[in-house]
Amino acid sequence: MNTNVENQPVATNASDDPTAALSNFALTDLQGYTQEEKYSPNASKDFHLFYVGRDDVHEVLKHVLSRVRTSLYLNMFGYDDDELNDIIMDKVKDPDIVVLITLDKSQAGGVHEKKLVALDQEIGLANFNTHFVIGQSPTHQISHTKGFVADGIVGGEGSTNWSSSGEGTFVVKGQAGGDGYKAQNNTQTIFIDPDAVRSFQAELLAEHMAAKNGEDHNVPAKHRQQRLKLDAPPLD
Repeated sequence: MNTNVENQPVATNASDDPTAALSNFALTDLQGYTQEEKYSPNASKDFHLFYVGRDDVHEVLKHVLSRVRTSLYLNMFGYDDDELNDIIMDKVKDPDIVVLITLDKSQAGGVHEKKLVALDQEIGLANFNTHFVIGQSPTHQISHTKGFVADGIVGGEGSTNWSSSGEGTFVVKGQAGGDGYKAQNNTQTIFIDPDAVRSFQAELLAEHMAAKNGEDHNVPAKHRQQRLKLDAPPLD
């Protein structure tokens, strides 16, 4: 459990609580996952930077992703977290949630990528309003983006791969350390600035379409985004 600014208990994983949504999200909802358990008095209301190995980045991601209720645009290079994958799979199979997933081709042999492929073959994910692709960048390099936009409201981006060492394994609940503890040097931003959220969602869509259609590899990124953002659904 986390605590909000009024020190009231807040569920980390709210997948089963339809009343918990991002429509009233504030960055202060995540301050309990920092080492200090609170932000400084002059902290930004639009952007916060979390540090793997210091802050509980896994719980930050869980908190935001489990509250997705309308849409999730995701491009993730390292996709190897069982708990986050379970949350994503719930969204994938919910026809009321638009899900767009882009994964990197060089990582396609991972267990979770295979689960998505198998599920698509079994039920046809497009029938559930979900679209995913495993591909590359427009110039046939790795798809190295590590971020998402949730419900058109909350963005997340940083160097953090979804893995035990990528996020930092919090063996002792709520603090770094313990037997088997390991953590890379990574950062995770969460932001709610409307302009940054809108632009990032357009870019995630552009990257998805470029990965799906390899023939777009000669189109500069700025032109891809300008062309595709017009087709992106409006943000609330």
